[in-house]
Amino acid sequence: MTIQEIKLRFGIIGTTPQLDRAIDIAVQVAPTDLSVLITGESGTGKESFPQIIHQLSARKHGPYIAVNCGAIPEGTIDSELFGHEKGSFTGANEARKGYFEVADGGTIFLDEVAEMPLATQARLLRVLESGEFIRVGSSKVQKTNVRVVAATNVNPLEAISRGKFREDLYYRLNTVPIVLPPLRDRRQDIHMLFRKFAADFAAKYRMPVIKLLPEAEHMLTSYYWHGNIRQLKNVTEQLSIIEKSREIDIATLSKYLPDFKTSASNMPVLARGEAGASDPREREFLFQLLQQMRQELNDLKGLTMQMIQAGGRITPEILSQNAPVIQKHFSDVKSQTSSNGESVVIHSPNWKDSNEEIQTHEEVVEDSLSLQDKEIELITKALEKHRGKRKNAAKELGISERTLYRKINEYNIAG
Repeated sequence: MTIQEIKLRFGIIGTTPQLDRAIDIAVQVAPTDLSVLITGESGTGKESFPQIIHQLSARKHGPYIAVNCGAIPEGTIDSELFGHEKGSFTGANEARKGYFEVADGGTIFLDEVAEMPLATQARLLRVLESGEFIRVGSSKVQKTNVRVVAATNVNPLEAISRGKFREDLYYRLNTVPIVLPPLRDRRQDIHMLFRKFAADFAAKYRMPVIKLLPEAEHMLTSYYWHGNIRQLKNVTEQLSIIEKSREIDIATLSKYLPDFKTSASNMPVLARGEAGASDPREREFLFQLLQQMRQELNDLKGLTMQMIQAGGRITPEILSQNAPVIQKHFSDVKSQTSSNGESVVIHSPNWKDSNEEIQTHEEVVEDSLSLQDKEIELITKALEKHRGKRKNAAKELGISERTLYRKINEYNIAG
């Protein structure tokens, strides 16, 4: 069965490579009995993948039970999962089978598994390792043959570091990991999902389908989507029910998107709390930027030393050896040829002939290695170069407009 057939069968919409990769892993692991841990933010559609795994496995004719571990009170979760004997606690008027006993021969999906109490996590670990469990209030060991698929919307490693999640249980569940991307990393899928939801709600409420005008569509795809697909679906339903006009403009849509700042320049979204967030892509960009700056500093240092030795002048030999550096940093350098034609000297108005001046400039460069200072300097230069056009400045810097706006606000840069 192809990925496209899987999407059609289970109602999955999107063409993002990360989504296709997650589906492919689910298909590959389905015929096995390996445990699977699905991670991703709330609302990313994790509940579809246990069904894919179950329906494509040899257990598809067996029971499939989905359990939201975060919704079960701590005092009753052991009874819900493993069952209890009559009289084992107040209100236990009769013996009851737990989910692991009922799902014997099938698949159990444990959603929000990291919300389990630690004592329950220990009992779950025993089921995973030996297939054994004990009902609450009993001493009899029972066996079950259940395939476990778990999911969580928190970072398991952070939960382990806080003492909220057992490390041995994490590695036992994480035999095969599936990671679902947030909706903001699936920009090309957002409008496709909106159209599907709009058509569904139009049929459900027997009304014309709502459509987005171009500016509203751009706003929709630019939004951060804290609640991911679930939030997008809710917004689409609200628009379908409340708005009389079937054509949604940017002003109408903005009323349904919290924290979205609208202006003449159509500013990108600044996510709540994002200023303190640590985006891996942004960290990678900053490290690359730092390495680039260090390389440039080394190039300039070498050029400076050669100029000192040449009496503060850029000779033809220096020019030929450092042409890329000079062209990049000294665009106003001009060539002058002596009357006898024996030598060519290149002068720059920004450089003085004093060795002391050059050495002082070199020391300033050496001292200015603060990453924040360099960020401010580069952003300021980019804004000046593009006359305050932030879209062009962001493109020049190799970052998103959203990141540029955040940096401008964070560093209080005039632009």
